[in-house]
Amino acid sequence: MTATHHAGTSPATDYEVVIGLEVHAQVVTESKMFCSCSSRYSGAPPNTLVCPVCLGMPGSLPVMNRTAVEATIITALALNCEIPEFSKFDRKNYNYPDLMKGYQISQFDLPFSQAGWLEFDDPANPGQMRRAGITRVHLEEDTATLKHVRDSSGETYSLMDVNRAGVPLMEIVGDPDLRTADEAGSYLRALRQILRYLGVSTANMDEGAFRCDANVSLRPRGQAEYGAKVEVKNMNSFRSVVRAIEFEIVRQRDILDAGGRIVQETRGWVDDRAITVTQRSKEAAHDYRYFPEPDLPPIVTPATEVARLRSLLPELPDAKRHRFADAYGMTADIADTLTQTRALAEYFEQTAHLSGNARAAANWITRDVLRILGNTGAEIDQILLTPAHLADLIKLLDTGTISVRTAPEVLEEAVSTGSMPHEIVQKRGLGQVSDTNALTTAVADAIASNPKAVADYRAGKATAMGFLVGAVMKATRGKGNPGLVNELLKQQLDG
Repeated sequence: MTATHHAGTSPATDYEVVIGLEVHAQVVTESKMFCSCSSRYSGAPPNTLVCPVCLGMPGSLPVMNRTAVEATIITALALNCEIPEFSKFDRKNYNYPDLMKGYQISQFDLPFSQAGWLEFDDPANPGQMRRAGITRVHLEEDTATLKHVRDSSGETYSLMDVNRAGVPLMEIVGDPDLRTADEAGSYLRALRQILRYLGVSTANMDEGAFRCDANVSLRPRGQAEYGAKVEVKNMNSFRSVVRAIEFEIVRQRDILDAGGRIVQETRGWVDDRAITVTQRSKEAAHDYRYFPEPDLPPIVTPATEVARLRSLLPELPDAKRHRFADAYGMTADIADTLTQTRALAEYFEQTAHLSGNARAAANWITRDVLRILGNTGAEIDQILLTPAHLADLIKLLDTGTISVRTAPEVLEEAVSTGSMPHEIVQKRGLGQVSDTNALTTAVADAIASNPKAVADYRAGKATAMGFLVGAVMKATRGKGNPGLVNELLKQQLDG
């Protein structure tokens, strides 16, 4: 970002923006990170999914959740990270009401992974990719939830729900490689897509399963040393992240241009006011007094175990996009649409395989199936139209059993009832009429009833043929074979 200056003032300094993102993603597991309490806290009555461990009671001991550890390492592998053989958990000490024990079990100097990278669409160069480094992916426990309340008298107080405390939480720490707010948004979308492909997190921001803190600083362009870093929190959507970073860039630039100094601090985004506000001074690592967690053993991850976990990786979005474009001869835009989610990509491939017509499968999904999902708010695996249904419809079209005009009607009934398209066609008599004798009569009637269109056709007006085809299709209730109708019309008109 290049700073601007106002008329009548001296030129402003040209600043380089430096952004690093810290993303917390809840891991999908049945139980919490260090106890057997259910991690499915959404909708549960407050403080019902708790035990001495997640309540932080003296003498309670944590037990490691293996599924969460494996999910974290798999995520790190998908983000091209190195997996050290030796890692451990640490106690991160700080005082906050939602931290039950007065410390958080996290990882400090020996995390599960390090030194990876993520590629994402470059907003400044459509069709090009940008790469940003991943410092580490580590694992910790989530905190309790605070609800701030104001009663009828105006008094304010906070309520605490411990149900969320102890839910497995991955932290994906990015290198300070991003330079614009739009890059941050693109980075987050790519990261969320990978987490969902892996199935390790729902990554829903509105449910708190995917949370982002942004570290933002400015430095004069060409300067190697970083400027003072401000951490921005409380952003609950991608749009909020972009707006908060944009605001913070302008705020810091204005302070620096005025000769001021940026204070290293944590600021919160206030969405309805579109500003960031001071929350607290920014802690350094030594402020947390990290030390090894004495109640958990170190973790050894041998190369054989890394290889086993790597073998569990699915085909990731970028690789799938390229394969779709190459294998099915589709445009990059269509491939991108079909690979937005792993479930949608699998839906397409199953439909293409069952129908034998990948091009038609792609067209129906990107045009009609996505419209249905948008109208209903359903996910692809929640609708009655399965790949087998859509493949059946495509085959009916390819064999000429139904016409292009009839197909949407059949599709809608299949979506609403779950009946197979061929059953709908048979039951309702929607099969395409390809009987030459029946169509010859309909063609003759159309010619006799539309002398002006016939005269126009013979005078060289091409649109007249379309009018006459429409007349025949109307007479056959849209079931006439269009190709045969055209052929019979030409025979009678040109004969």
